[in-house]
Amino acid sequence: MNNVINRLKGKVVVSCQAMPSEPLYLETCMAAMMKSVVKGGAGALRVAGTRDVKNAKLLFDIPVIGLTKPDVIPSNWQEIVYITPSLKDVIALIEAGADIVAFDGTMRPRPDKLEDIIKYIKINKRVSMADISTLEEGINAEKLGADILSTTLSGYTVESQGRDDGPDFELLKALVENTKLPVVLEGRIWEPQQVDKAFKIGAHCVVIGSAITRPQLITKRFVQRG
Repeated sequence: MNNVINRLKGKVVVSCQAMPSEPLYLETCMAAMMKSVVKGGAGALRVAGTRDVKNAKLLFDIPVIGLTKPDVIPSNWQEIVYITPSLKDVIALIEAGADIVAFDGTMRPRPDKLEDIIKYIKINKRVSMADISTLEEGINAEKLGADILSTTLSGYTVESQGRDDGPDFELLKALVENTKLPVVLEGRIWEPQQVDKAFKIGAHCVVIGSAITRPQLITKRFVQRG
């Protein structure tokens, strides 16, 4: 497990995900997207669903972070756990070959206990990545045995409302200073300078998604400029 974590050190990880309602969700499209970002230098991939985890493992020799999401994100998404919420999801991702299993690491109600999810991942010798939104959640996930913390959910939970205008460098700094775990910066990263800043603060690696792999959002930024 330490080898996988070490391979992430100082890397840009690219999140290749699309919802079933989006054109890029097609298997061939997602495979092409993964090939493109790896060719561009991605040090690891973060993908959703067993289909894309399996393909990523077949195509590349880099760490693969796997997670699950519902086909349609509920309207109350800020209030609920929907990223790899259950042990059933964890089992499916491990069987698909994910090196790292990412899950909602907040302290909100969920189908299965957070400590059971982390324990199961450890038993199966995979790396557990807790996606959190606050320092308190990060400290709790560390106590429960998580291997990596990620700022993925900052700005996307009720507990972190109002923090959605850019990468949460403050949370990154707080986690680096108050936990002993590798900390990942993820969320709303659009500029190379933000990656540099994250590493200066102490990020173990940086995950970039929309700015690279979501053409509709990239286009929208230009169309709705200013």
